[in-house]
Amino acid sequence: MATIRKRNGRFQVQIRRTGTRHLSRSFLLRKDADAWARQMEVRADRNDLPEDIRQLKTIFLGDLVRRYRDEITPRKQGAAIELVVLNQFLRDPICSLKLSELRMEDFARYRDQRLKTIRATTLKRQLNPIRHLFEVARSEWGLPIRENLVAKLGLKTVSDRRERRLRPGELERLKDAAGICRNPLIQRIIMFAVATGMRRGEILAMKWDDLNISQRSLVIPKTKSGHPRTIPLSYDAIAVLMAFENGAGLVFPISANGFRLAWERVKSRAGIEGLRFHDLRHEAISCFFEKDLSAPEVALISGHRDMTTLFRYSHATRQNILRRFDLGMTGHG
Repeated sequence: MATIRKRNGRFQVQIRRTGTRHLSRSFLLRKDADAWARQMEVRADRNDLPEDIRQLKTIFLGDLVRRYRDEITPRKQGAAIELVVLNQFLRDPICSLKLSELRMEDFARYRDQRLKTIRATTLKRQLNPIRHLFEVARSEWGLPIRENLVAKLGLKTVSDRRERRLRPGELERLKDAAGICRNPLIQRIIMFAVATGMRRGEILAMKWDDLNISQRSLVIPKTKSGHPRTIPLSYDAIAVLMAFENGAGLVFPISANGFRLAWERVKSRAGIEGLRFHDLRHEAISCFFEKDLSAPEVALISGHRDMTTLFRYSHATRQNILRRFDLGMTGHG
C-alpha cells in the first residue's frame, strides 16, 4: 500500500488505497518516512484514511434519489406511498445539486419551504427515506459521504398522537349506519376491527387460510413492523367470521379505496365527527387493558414491539388502578 522512493534528496512516501484519497509526503530522513508510512497503514486498517471525494463531484442528489426509488423502495411495505414522496422530492431544486455541493443550508431551505404547507411531523416522515438514502449510499453503495445532513437537520415536532376513543353510543350508531350499506362487509370489518385491534391493511389482507377457527387463532403474515404474528381471537371476533358461509381467498374482498369511501359515508350517516378508522384500533387496545390483560399480552395481539408505545394507552390502565383501589377500599371496610 505504501511505497517509498528517494527523489531530489528526499524520501517520498505515497499512499494508495481504493476509495481513499491519494496521499503523499516527503521526509529528509528514511526513518521518518518509514514511521509515517506505518502510521498510515494503521489508519488504513481502521478505515480512517481520508476518503476520495472526487466522485461526489459527478453525482447529483437526484441520481441518488432515483436509484434509491428504483432499488430500495420496492422492497418496502409502504412502497406506493414512498414512491409518491420521492417523486415529489425530485421536483425540488435541491436534487439538481451535486453531492459535493450539498450543504446543511440547502436542506434547511428545503425544510423551511415545505413547512409553509405541511406540518413538521408530516415533513419528518417524508424525510425519513432521504435520511435512509444517505446511510445506504455510504454503507452499501460505497460513496464517500462524510455525514448525513438530513439526520443532523433540526426539525422540531409536536407529538400528534391521538387518544380518540369511541364515545357512548357511537359503536351502535356506526353498526346501524354500516348495516344500511349494500355491501355487508363494511359492518363486519368495523366490528372485527373493534374486536381485534388490527390495522385496516391487515384486515383487508386477511385470508381464510390464515385462520384456525377451532383454535381461535389468526396468523398475520405481513405487518407494519415487518414481523408476522399470531393472535388469539375473542368470541366477538369469531362471531363476525361465523356470519360468512364457505370461505376462500380473502376474508374481506374489498379494495382499500372502496372501503375508505364506504367508511366516510358510514361516519357521515352516523353523524360522527373526528373519528378515524385507526381509532378503532386504539379503542380495542384500550379495552384489552381494561380487561386486565398485561402489557406483554396486549403486545402479542397488537404487534407492538416497543413497550413504551403502549404507554399511550395508560389512561385505560389508570382506570383499572382506580377500580382496584376502590375495590380494595370496599373490601377493607
